[in-house]
Amino acid sequence: MIDLYYAATPNGLKVKLLLEEVGVPYKIIPINLQKGEQFNPEFLAISPNNKIPAIVDHHPSDGGAPLSLFESGAILLYMAEKERRFLPAKSREMGPVFEWLFWQVSELGPMSGQLNYFNTRAPEKVPFAIERYKKEVERLYAVLERRLSAAEFLAGEYSIADIACYPWIALHASSGQDLNAFPNIKRWFDRISEREAVKRVYQHP
Repeated sequence: MIDLYYAATPNGLKVKLLLEEVGVPYKIIPINLQKGEQFNPEFLAISPNNKIPAIVDHHPSDGGAPLSLFESGAILLYMAEKERRFLPAKSREMGPVFEWLFWQVSELGPMSGQLNYFNTRAPEKVPFAIERYKKEVERLYAVLERRLSAAEFLAGEYSIADIACYPWIALHASSGQDLNAFPNIKRWFDRISEREAVKRVYQHP
């Protein structure tokens, strides 16, 4: 059993997506970010950066005590390795998964998050910030489009790299992006949207 400390943000959704894909039993422990529950001492003991998602694995592979992890990329790597799903075994094939996973956590996620904040949540409009992050998100979409023009999925076969990126691309409208301008991203996005695990997650995010 996995305890998933969760809110329906892109980072929370990508861990939920992987858990649904691998079929591991999990229990959602909701964290209300608006109420500041991410700062509760009990949660900070699991996620010292006071961010969701975090997990507690009550049955780690070594048979030892329950294991907690924070940071969505680390959780994806841990669960994929444990379940031997969506992460290639060979280093040559593993490399692209790492590249695109870390690209998401260091580029696509932070830049899209900043753009969405300044577009929709900031108490006042800051045109310079909106323009800066909009241009960077457009650049990142172009990077993703080029990659997907040469590959069906980010690392060749469907992997945790795709699972990590999908929830951020699902916000394309609020990021000011039209997927019709990126035919390879749209093909990739539409195909992932048809996966049963993805349908289950997005039916009740």
